[in-house]
This record gives sequence, C-alpha cells and structure tokens, in this order.
Amino acid sequence: MMDQAVALYTRHAMTRAQQRGIPPLIVEWLLEFGARTPSVGADIVYFDKRSREALRRYAGRHALAKLDGLLDVYAVVANDGQVLTLGHRTKRIRSR
Repeated sequence: MMDQAVALYTRHAMTRAQQRGIPPLIVEWLLEFGARTPSVGADIVYFDKRSREALRRYAGRHALAKLDGLLDVYAVVANDGQVLTLGHRTKRIRSR
C-alpha cells in the first residue's frame, strides 16, 4: 500500500512532507477524510470539523487525541490525484 501512496506524490511533495514532519499516515487520512476546496487547477485538502469527526469515528477518540497536533495540515492535490505539496495550516482556508 505504501508504494501506491508514494507514486501519488511529486518529488516536491515528498521533500516538503519530510522537511515539515508530516507523517505518511496523516497524509493518507487527509486524502481519505479531508475536506476539499477547489483552487486553480487543483484542490486544497484539509481537516475541517466534519472531516475530523469522520476521522474520529474511524481511528477512535484516543488515537485522534494523541495525533491532534498533526492534523493542522493541508495538501494541494492536482485534478489527477497527485499530491503537489504539503504544509501546515496557519490560517483559515475559506471554501468557495
């Protein structure tokens, strides 16, 4: 499963994930449960209240409590599903 996930990342996204300390599990959850906001040619994927609740039901309250500090991240995902970059959210992402 990990090989498939790596194929979806650009080299830039892999570098940013490593530099910013974003674990692959968090990115996998982000892509599966995250909210999507359209941007120019891509989507911004992030955890909002609804997606955090879905993740809590999936992973459990205790697991989510331990990983809560890692959930303020975002991914920019191309229309073909490739992760272009990753980062930490410092501002609110406004939906369109």
